[in-house]
Amino acid sequence: MNDMPEVRGRLTPARVLSDLTWLRVGGPADFLFQPADVDDLCDFMKALDSSVPVFPMGVGSNLIVRDGGLRAVVVRMGRGFNSIEVSGNRVSVGVAALDSHVARKAADAGIDLTFLRTIPGSIGGAVRMNAGCYGSYTADVFVEATAVLRSGEIVKLSAKDLNFQYRQTDLPEGVVIISAVLEGPSGDPADLHARMEDQLAKRDASQPTKDRSAGSTFRNPAGFSSTGQANDVHDLKAWKVIDDAGMRGARMGGAQMSEMHSNFMINTGQASAADLEGLGEEVRKKVYDSSGITLEWEIMRVGDPIVT
Repeated sequence: MNDMPEVRGRLTPARVLSDLTWLRVGGPADFLFQPADVDDLCDFMKALDSSVPVFPMGVGSNLIVRDGGLRAVVVRMGRGFNSIEVSGNRVSVGVAALDSHVARKAADAGIDLTFLRTIPGSIGGAVRMNAGCYGSYTADVFVEATAVLRSGEIVKLSAKDLNFQYRQTDLPEGVVIISAVLEGPSGDPADLHARMEDQLAKRDASQPTKDRSAGSTFRNPAGFSSTGQANDVHDLKAWKVIDDAGMRGARMGGAQMSEMHSNFMINTGQASAADLEGLGEEVRKKVYDSSGITLEWEIMRVGDPIVT
């Protein structure tokens, strides 16, 4: 990958990614591309050899990059992609806008997107993974997204195109979302802000928000119904089956399942990606041995391990 297209943004070879993820682990990407604007991104994608993998990356809040790094061009959006604009009950947002900022700006305008307030990460990740909490999901408020294809073409994506499911979509590999339109119900701004403050207080009381984590490690053992609606309200929770398997507080190297919330994996300070993924796989094994339930990762894991 020596013959790379010229860019107006920043294209950095062999860029270590650990400082760009919340868990602070991971080796280098072949290249990190930070486009100057949409045209820069389109021109780059059009000129890039189609055999070179492209991996869009947000703020790394739900991601483990393995220690050997990522054989791809990682595309990461900056300030030029974090706009938030309100029109009626619709909010048009750049892919790099933080979920929490979108929730607050929407509440200011009397639009209820409050479920986004406590979700770590950016809107691109929320759309890609159908992020949700408190019984609400991105799919519930999604109108459309704008994305750049590997050909450099800009396209609109509907909910049907993405096929929202529990914690996942069918976004084609290498497609880079650049913005989204969300629509929420009306609400009183003061009431919406009060609700978010209550959500924050509950989160801080039950989750290790001061530790280095990536949010929920595993999906709850239930998901979406055939109509796309959440049906996990009365079903088993991942933390419960982890507790039942005796894995609350379990450690491997510098990785630990939190004592405060057993579905949160934390880097206690010196964890490698191998520690974190290895602990997660041990939890999955113990849960299966204990209950017959196979936990599915919610944290995305990408890249190559270090071969010894």
